[in-house]
Amino acid sequence: MPKQALVTVEQISIRLGDVKVVSDLSFSVHHNEILGIVGESGSGKSVTAMSLMGLLPNQGESLHASRMDFAGQSLIPFDEKQFQALRGKQMGMVFQDPMSALNPSMRCGKQVLEMLDLHSPHPKKDHQATMLSLLDKVKLPDPKSIANRYPHQLSGGQQQRVLIAIAIACNPKLLIADEPTTALDPEVQEEIMALLKSIQSQNKMSIVLISHDLNLVQHWADRVLVLNKGVCEEMGTAKQLFQRPQSPYTKGLINAVPPVDRRPKRLQTVQGFINGSAKPTNETIAERKKRHKRIYQQSPILEVKGLEKTFRQGKQSHHALHKINFSLYPGETLGLVGNSGSGKSTLGNCLLKLTQPNRGEIYYSGTKIDTLKGEALKQYRKDVQLIFQDPFSSLNPKQKVEKILTEPMLVHNIGANKAERIGRAVQLLEQVGLEAAHMNAYPHVFSGGQRQRIGIARALAVEPKLVVCDESVSALDRSVQAQVLNLLNELKETYGFTYLFIAHDLEVVRYMSDRILHLQNGNIMTLDEADAVYQQIRDHQTQKTS
Repeated sequence: MPKQALVTVEQISIRLGDVKVVSDLSFSVHHNEILGIVGESGSGKSVTAMSLMGLLPNQGESLHASRMDFAGQSLIPFDEKQFQALRGKQMGMVFQDPMSALNPSMRCGKQVLEMLDLHSPHPKKDHQATMLSLLDKVKLPDPKSIANRYPHQLSGGQQQRVLIAIAIACNPKLLIADEPTTALDPEVQEEIMALLKSIQSQNKMSIVLISHDLNLVQHWADRVLVLNKGVCEEMGTAKQLFQRPQSPYTKGLINAVPPVDRRPKRLQTVQGFINGSAKPTNETIAERKKRHKRIYQQSPILEVKGLEKTFRQGKQSHHALHKINFSLYPGETLGLVGNSGSGKSTLGNCLLKLTQPNRGEIYYSGTKIDTLKGEALKQYRKDVQLIFQDPFSSLNPKQKVEKILTEPMLVHNIGANKAERIGRAVQLLEQVGLEAAHMNAYPHVFSGGQRQRIGIARALAVEPKLVVCDESVSALDRSVQAQVLNLLNELKETYGFTYLFIAHDLEVVRYMSDRILHLQNGNIMTLDEADAVYQQIRDHQTQKTS
């Protein structure tokens, strides 16, 4: 017996300005199911979901459809009052970035209460108890304490749980989860998805899950819709789609994920897979051993000895790092993994001289970095660069690409004159897969992958020796991620860079790294060859879930 549809959309087309972003798309969302929507950046995933809630700019003009039904009622014509009655009450949404989705000036409990006050049919006197019950339902510890805190006082996972509490406050029939786990580590990802699945089962609601993480969608979705430039490539059950994909585009998306049974010298890209131009070769065990022998015969470029860091707030103290010891060698990629709060970012900030440790020593090329002053410190700042997680917020929105790239060169006296610096900036853009014409554009006109390439070019502009990649591909979809990872490896081969690669995606870290350092609660749990640490962490995760 076929499942009854909660949402039915036929021949929907969406225009944003002069650009047609979705073309004649038809799909349905069944009652009590999770529909996954996957595709590259710009494929139309988010705008399609937003159209269901009437959140498109000038929706009546930008959207056309022959049919658009929700819970037995037609959403055509597009009446804002009709959507206002549905939003929050019958439709909820969990956004990608909880920090920007939550009001930073309002306590978390108040934000849940606001939704109840607007849409709940129950008496207002009951809302306080309902709010605490919701915070408990999303498995937040000590709901009263959480309710009294501001968003910045919570971890990323806790912020996301508050967003979920807001979204489910009025028991909606449909929940749209737009990249709900992108910036979270694997353990918190699993917890959030298990929570959404549990709530879905209890409330018999439907979920539209938008994600670039194909493993996540494969594990949690009942059916999957694959979008490519606003067109449906294919749609089917998760099992069918991942085991027997029909579209070359879908096959390309699946193959862009770093494999765990081998190590290709270059990752497959979607376009390369479709046109057959990419025929990847794998690094053999003998080649890897030979390369490692060459790397580890050298003197370390960076040595960390007995590093400790404690943060104090009032009478409370948090020990972020405990007696950290390791060395990083020229030409090596050292992966750094660990759950939220494990000390990854604190360690990276200590190495970048952005945070002062309480104890311990950091040596760069044999010199203690806390003794560096004047020109020597400036040279260290030049030699050690950072590629940020969020390329949009790390690029100055008021500066054109030319200024973004040439300003660091000017600070570090690279290039004899402006013309030479501009020439070098053009060369850098071309090296990261962009064009000279992009020099006169502002960051907002670029896609996420393009902005990350600009961030990489900016880091390269000062000719660094050590590059800290802090979650530098976590916000990118798999196909763009593959392109950026290939680029990082090509640049490493060309310039002999050393990378400290911080990420929560174990498959990506394993693929990129020579060794992996696993942090937990500020302690080094393991430091070993990448494959060995990857397998150890995976075995531990399997034991926890079994």
